Parts: sequence; C-alpha cells; structure tokens
Amino acid sequence: MDYEPDFDDRAPPSFDRMKNVAQDLEAKGFNPGLIVLLVIGGLLLAFLIGNYALYTYAQKNFPQKKKKPVSKKKMKKERLKQGVSAPGE
Repeated sequence: MDYEPDFDDRAPPSFDRMKNVAQDLEAKGFNPGLIVLLVIGGLLLAFLIGNYALYTYAQKNFPQKKKKPVSKKKMKKERLKQGVSAPGE
C-alpha cells in the first residue's frame, strides 16, 4: 500500500511551525565558546583583583621586614670607599 501525500513539494503546516521554532532557538542561544570564555575571564579577573586586595591589605597591616644587621667588615669597606678612615687605623 503506497501512501501518496497531498503535499507534494511542501511539508504539512504542523511541521513548518516546528521548523521555525528550531531556527529561532538556534538564533537566540549563546555561543558555548563565548560562555566558556566569559567564565574563565571572570575567574581570572576575580583572582587578579583578589591578589591585589590582599597585597594592599598586607602592606598596610603587617610590620615591615627587619633588615639584617650590617657586619663590621662591610661597615669598614663602606667607610673606606667614602674616604673616611676606620677608627684605630
């Protein structure tokens, strides 16, 4: 039993509506690559801003690092470079 459709060159109206809906969904959706790029970019930006905030907080609230004491040999060398004789010589 062969079926001969009434619509030879076009689809029934119910299928035409579904075709338009499918095209509209494709046109309105976000590009997945763009979503991934935005998420990764947002995380990177949040990381950099967080690091900067922590750095400025540490600069304000933590004490300065103590310098090492200068050895007597280095003091003597510096005085000789400046032309001042070391005491006792």
